[in-house]
Amino acid sequence: MKQLNYKVLKESGYDGYVLEHGTEKILQFGEGNFLRAFVDDFFDLANERVGYNGKAVLVQPIAQGLTELINQQEGLYTLYLRGSENGRKVDEKRVISCVSRCLNPYGEWDKVLEVARSADLEIVVSNTTEAGIVHDTESGFDQEPPVSFPAKLTRVLYERWKAGQKGLVILSCELIDNNGKELLRCVNQYIEDWQLEADFRAWVNGENIFCSTLVDRIVPGRIRDAEEVKRLAEQNGYDDPLTDIGEVFGIWVIEGPDGLEDRLPFKKAGTPVIVVPDVTPYKKRKVRILNGAHTGFVLGAYLAGFDIVRDCMEDDTVRGFMNRMLYDEVIPTLPLDRKDLEDFARAVQDRFNNPFVNHELMSISLNSTSKWRARNMPSFLEYVAEKKELPPCLTASLAAYIAFYSNDIQELNEKGLVCRRPKGNDYTVSDDRDVLEFYLAHRADSEEELVHAVLSNEKMWGQDLTAVDGLEKAVAEGLKTIRRDGAKELFRSCL
Repeated sequence: MKQLNYKVLKESGYDGYVLEHGTEKILQFGEGNFLRAFVDDFFDLANERVGYNGKAVLVQPIAQGLTELINQQEGLYTLYLRGSENGRKVDEKRVISCVSRCLNPYGEWDKVLEVARSADLEIVVSNTTEAGIVHDTESGFDQEPPVSFPAKLTRVLYERWKAGQKGLVILSCELIDNNGKELLRCVNQYIEDWQLEADFRAWVNGENIFCSTLVDRIVPGRIRDAEEVKRLAEQNGYDDPLTDIGEVFGIWVIEGPDGLEDRLPFKKAGTPVIVVPDVTPYKKRKVRILNGAHTGFVLGAYLAGFDIVRDCMEDDTVRGFMNRMLYDEVIPTLPLDRKDLEDFARAVQDRFNNPFVNHELMSISLNSTSKWRARNMPSFLEYVAEKKELPPCLTASLAAYIAFYSNDIQELNEKGLVCRRPKGNDYTVSDDRDVLEFYLAHRADSEEELVHAVLSNEKMWGQDLTAVDGLEKAVAEGLKTIRRDGAKELFRSCL
């Protein structure tokens, strides 16, 4: 079967939107699965819906990558968005055509700088992993290319400034806090290191917009089942080794000034991309609702006999526990519009019920001590401060956390703390070594003794949680319920 390109796509009978010729308006550092299933999807929709006519030049961020394959396919690839939406199974196919070409800067740095000088260029997008935004002192101005991504960007901007071109909108998608601000900080450091002109520094900081962004779409990436790959190739009429998979849900929150939303094509195209003055509340929404939901119910659900997230969503008790925790205890503590928060929570239930993803509870359980502290404890403490009472579900979640880390401890080995599931298999708790050693040391404690030791451990929580009125007694009672009647019974008691 022939490999995908424009000629083969036409011969296949594909009747969806395709933009073969457009203007190279986007320079994208990163050619991996995430950006191609997220950012490029939104640019492609903007091309179709509002005639943005924008093509993206991709830049391979490291020496090994997909440049050759992307160029063989003339930038085309197949994207499947799969999941559950309003309780309905979704499996949507789209051929993405917003990519013009891919450059390998480790042999084509001159071509990257040529794009930098283009009057058509408007936007830079990046996702070079969490380690990508760093100030690396080994990066030099004359290197082809400089080592770090911020150093590469500094050279791109310098080339553009020397050519007398306008500033750019720079959209950082790396998974670190304040990604845009950190990127600008690194660029300014290279300007200082390389002793570049003061006028260039003024242009970088005054004419370019460095945006911190929050990205949210799960991207499993390629299809690993050989039989499914074969079936889709026969169905499509072409081979596509660049096929990408993402969940149907997606939202991109961009922190930027007034007027930026109109400068970008996404709002007019009706894509789930919003521009806000501060991305912080949206990050808090994601951490407290999406991530907090996971951490809030998975440990108890595992002890209750569940193994994957989707099965939890099909159980009235576990799903009901999660929803009460979110709607009654978490959402009231957040600073965004109530309807917006409830819509996001409803989408979370759909995402957890994705029929295409077997998300294992044990994979979510890793490092749950720091996760509960970061994701759930702020909601817990703010609820207590406002309501002057304990939130039942979050309190039960804390009891389930302690039960998971202490249930019938067998041993501590190099992989973690080996515990035993009620009437079931052994499982391994993975966390920081001092946390695991703490639980091993308290394996013979009574429920009351264990709960007191955990809640008073300031290294774990950053404070002494026994100071919260009534918490110690409530968590101990919850732990007793789990050990006597099972975690599901504790969840049921919260409904």
